[in-house]
Amino acid sequence: MFGRRKKSGSAKDEAEAAGETEQFEGVDGADAAAAADAADADDSAEPAPRRTNLPPAPRPDGPWDISEVSRPDEGRVDLGGIFVPAVEGMELRVEVAGDAIVAATVVVRDSAVQLQAFAAPKKEGIWGEVREEIATGITQQGGIIDEVEGPLGWELRAQVPVQLPDGTGGVQLVRFIGVDGPRWFLRGVISGQGAVQPEAAGLLEQIFRDTVVVRGEGPMAPRDPIVLKLPDDAQMVAEGVQQEDQESSRFSGGMGQLQRGPEITEVR
Repeated sequence: MFGRRKKSGSAKDEAEAAGETEQFEGVDGADAAAAADAADADDSAEPAPRRTNLPPAPRPDGPWDISEVSRPDEGRVDLGGIFVPAVEGMELRVEVAGDAIVAATVVVRDSAVQLQAFAAPKKEGIWGEVREEIATGITQQGGIIDEVEGPLGWELRAQVPVQLPDGTGGVQLVRFIGVDGPRWFLRGVISGQGAVQPEAAGLLEQIFRDTVVVRGEGPMAPRDPIVLKLPDDAQMVAEGVQQEDQESSRFSGGMGQLQRGPEITEVR
């Protein structure tokens, strides 16, 4: 079962540079000028360090690049840009930006993980910068961020302000996970009970690890989303529409219609 909805989002990096001024006392005339020149030479010889992204870390447990898997379609749903592991009883939703499908959300009982793949530089990972941008965006909304090292590496655990159905304010707990691969970056957003209960998160974490990314060989700018597609036998259902009778799916032995849990659509 596929649900479809629209999303949007953007993020920009900002950098600041700091300078240092040095004063010379007890010298005058040419001596002062020579001392100033010497100080300038020292400064230029040792410029301030520039923050750079680290190379992608090893991924012994996934997620995988298409070149690392012999049968990516075995036990997975082919969405073009990613192959998503199929599990019993899951619901699969896709999200669009304009006319392009750019994200997939796997819902299992009362938990969900949103998967979105992006192009990345060949020799640099971008997850460190993306974490900073997500954290900044959420704190500007009045949320709370905790950066921790979890089962999938460094992640963000967020308390995001939301408006409840009755109009009152509430807080939603969300986990942002990410892994840098060869020329791609895969981000996951875990919500529902999976963001609260460690025992409920295990299956979602395994789905993230078993995902296969298909970056393609064409040129792409870093952070461009890797576009997805629907499987050939997919049944599209608008968000909120209930279906009385459902046919079995070859992907999961029967994807049941599940009630939507809390989700974060897009924070970049």
